[in-house]
Amino acid sequence: MRSEPRTAGTAEPVDLMNPFKDLKDMVVAELEALARDGVLPAGLDTARVAVEPPRDPAHGDVATNAAMVLAKPAGMKPRDLAEALAGRLGAIDRVSEAAVAGPGFINLRLEPGFWHGCLAGMLRAGADYGRSDLGAGRKVNVEYVSTNPTGPLHVGHARGAVVGDVLAALFEKVGYDVVREFYINDAGAQLEALARSVYYRYREALKAEPNPIPEGFYPGEYLIAVGEDLKKTDGAKWLGVEEAPEEDPKSGWREACTNFGREAMMKMIKDDLAALGVHQEVFTSERAIIEAGVIEDALDSLEARGLIYTGTLDPPKGKTPEDWEPRPQTLFRATEFGDDVDRPLRKSDGSWTYFAPDMAYHLDKFRRGANLMIDVWGADHGGYVKRMQAAVEALTEGRGHLEVRICQLVKLLRAGEPVKMSKRAGTFVTLREVIDEVGKDVVRFIMLTRKNDAPLEFDLTKVVEQSRDNPVFYVQYAHARCRSVLRHAAEGFPGIDQDPGALARAPLARLTDSEELGLMRRLALWPRLLEGAAEAYEPHRVAFYLYDLAAAFHSLWTKGKDETQLRFLREDDPDLTAARLALVRAVALVIASGLEVFGVEPVEEMR
Repeated sequence: MRSEPRTAGTAEPVDLMNPFKDLKDMVVAELEALARDGVLPAGLDTARVAVEPPRDPAHGDVATNAAMVLAKPAGMKPRDLAEALAGRLGAIDRVSEAAVAGPGFINLRLEPGFWHGCLAGMLRAGADYGRSDLGAGRKVNVEYVSTNPTGPLHVGHARGAVVGDVLAALFEKVGYDVVREFYINDAGAQLEALARSVYYRYREALKAEPNPIPEGFYPGEYLIAVGEDLKKTDGAKWLGVEEAPEEDPKSGWREACTNFGREAMMKMIKDDLAALGVHQEVFTSERAIIEAGVIEDALDSLEARGLIYTGTLDPPKGKTPEDWEPRPQTLFRATEFGDDVDRPLRKSDGSWTYFAPDMAYHLDKFRRGANLMIDVWGADHGGYVKRMQAAVEALTEGRGHLEVRICQLVKLLRAGEPVKMSKRAGTFVTLREVIDEVGKDVVRFIMLTRKNDAPLEFDLTKVVEQSRDNPVFYVQYAHARCRSVLRHAAEGFPGIDQDPGALARAPLARLTDSEELGLMRRLALWPRLLEGAAEAYEPHRVAFYLYDLAAAFHSLWTKGKDETQLRFLREDDPDLTAARLALVRAVALVIASGLEVFGVEPVEEMR
């Protein structure tokens, strides 16, 4: 026998910190009631049940797929299950209409009071609105930039730096314990080239009249100062010993130039990152990983489980990778963990391949407590993803997970024309030059206006334009407009307390215009948007959301200019003014919260 549906006035209170989570809980509660009535079997898994805004707002405020995902395990037709569930949902006081659409989706229209309650909850939560305990304090390691310490960062590095930094902020926002990390690639041939380049500039500083910079050296002018500093530190100590045999104590010039150059480059890189607003807590050296014997430790662990063997790989089809050799090699059984081929660990000269120290490094991260690791890499590392994920799964025996985000190239333009290379860097435009020209906030925001795996055009002229086509300006302008309204209200309505808690008690039921309600619906999406962006590793979703929120607010602003009764400030109606100030304050709060995730300062007024 079916129990009577719940009637008006008996709905559970709205979870004002996460309205869409509350709506899902509402749907799940009615599914459980159907199970108690014998309509559904008990114990159905509701993890895939979703409550989301429909693609077409004309269909309702929210829609649920509950009948579609549960019909098969329930042994029912989706439409029949949808009809039964819609009947219960339609009787809840916050739901004004529940309609079955298509094969079994349920579209819901909610009473305005639900959105008014959400608005009050946002204001009471203040800066905490959108935070959640999704991560439950679990540790996540986010590694990004991780370049060779051979020169200043370029604009391409900026994209990975921002994507990594904002991913870290997103995960913090939804309750994870986040470590931001930089892996210093200081054990390869690039450091040898750096040492020789530093030595060249050192001799230049000593007036040793060296020949023109040889092929393969770093030509950038940034190394001139490094050579000068080495001269100040060591005088002429290393002059004339570059051809000395390795066993000769005087041949220490190479080690001296490597270490001096490495430290100088890392200071430059850290300064560039700081100018971008990026501050990482952990800097791990590849060289230190090797010297500590972590590679041998990692490979011993794999060998003990039969995951390393000696074999000869078949020649690859198409382009031959650098690590393929037609000879017996020490191989990791990567194919057992989803990779395309097994992977070499040693070169023909006995040295490690690039893969071996990277395996050890990820084992080191896991041992430091990171079960979830997120790496942000450049476009040239796309072919490296499967092997590293296979290595992490093998080394951690399935307890660790590696997620990799690939950042495609950034094309730097000025008024549509490619920007020429920098004299300072020698081969590229430096990140610092771009920051100095347009500011860190612009750089950070623009880097997130495309999905990380799509190419990005960064036009130095367009990113400072004051137009709707410039998302940085458009979002900042919305926040500045909100602050302007609140300042004018403080002058014209001194009796209205603008504390968020006080505004939450304003007569919000007075907000009845369709665009006002639409803005509240959009604001209610913020907690769900944050969790979804984190779970999908897609920080660009925040940029898209902020732009759409700004557009909705600008639209309401314009409507108020044309229709007097919709203006935010009404001298003839202080109660309505207080309600609209509550809405304006919530818009400003959410935009500021989103910009905080981005590491961008919200502006108080446009200049």
